[in-house]
Amino acid sequence: MTWLALCDHDDRRFSLRGLGADKKSEPLLEDTPRTLLTRGSIMFETRLSADGRPQVLFGYKTTYPWLRSLTFQAIPGGGIAMVQVQGEDITHAAIEHAEAGRTDVVRITYSWDSTLKWGRMTLEKPEETVVISVVVENPRPLSLDDIRDLMLGRSEQTFASDMIFAALSDQIEPIGPMPTLLPSTPIATPWGYKRASDLKRGDTVHTRDDGVVPILQTVARSVPARGSYRPIRLRAPYFGLKQDIIVAPDQRLLIDGPEVEYLFGQEAVLVPARHLVNGFAALTEPCGPIITYAQLLLPRHETLLAAGTCAESLYIGRIRRSDQNLSSSLLNGNDRSHLPEHSRPAHHVLRWYDAIHLARRRAA
Repeated sequence: MTWLALCDHDDRRFSLRGLGADKKSEPLLEDTPRTLLTRGSIMFETRLSADGRPQVLFGYKTTYPWLRSLTFQAIPGGGIAMVQVQGEDITHAAIEHAEAGRTDVVRITYSWDSTLKWGRMTLEKPEETVVISVVVENPRPLSLDDIRDLMLGRSEQTFASDMIFAALSDQIEPIGPMPTLLPSTPIATPWGYKRASDLKRGDTVHTRDDGVVPILQTVARSVPARGSYRPIRLRAPYFGLKQDIIVAPDQRLLIDGPEVEYLFGQEAVLVPARHLVNGFAALTEPCGPIITYAQLLLPRHETLLAAGTCAESLYIGRIRRSDQNLSSSLLNGNDRSHLPEHSRPAHHVLRWYDAIHLARRRAA
């Protein structure tokens, strides 16, 4: 999968070779205004205002040589609507999303294959396992001019203040469980620490509570290094680390100790790395436009030992029960009988307010 464009409030990038690709690489698309992207994905993250007011979040409109537009709008009640217009053809889809009482960050992924007349729009909450998808009927391809209007801010483009980033890929991007460790992360095995990217199905790893267990699957994915994918550096010796590691904001660490038991009545809890950022033990890591993450799937969602710290392995819930969810995920192509069922996380996952409270107490 190749990311062609990325924009936020500080920067806009577009490359026909793919973001981060070698300048000597061949272009993936012919550089002509009429070139069509018949298959691809638009992903963006945005905050949803607590008042639920209607608002155009992201999109473009042009009238030359005919009317073309694509807009994504927040609608009352917490939903997201998409409208695509090309001449007299109109494509529309909407996702209802209940408000949660505070400003939520959501990720929207719109994927299409116009040759198959298939499309899908998905809403995900980066801090939760919420995944809601709707079918988009008869989506239209985007021309190279459309892409530049949308991603580079040409013509009548909207990029609302609530938007965090937007990116465009030439592939159908997966949804659902995502990897959160750098491929270079050292993972404890019976033969010493090994890079996560060097491990494969059938290899074994040490875990915190269950000894040595087999790896059922490994996954990797390249994503825009923005928003809920912006990398975080966890610094040694904090969190028991023997060396610094870089993780995604959604990578959870297992935190234990008397304070955890006193506050939450649990021996140990899982805390997303995003809530550990404090400027010294954990801090955001400068990065280019694209980053690759990897992760390991274990039988019972066991806790990995990553460079000395206790890090969550890939949590997939009950994805194997749904053909649609499985085929839309990074695990597409795997025999469902070879996948585990994680009925619930192996440890209690702190909500954002509890995680922030614990992190502040530990930093004090």
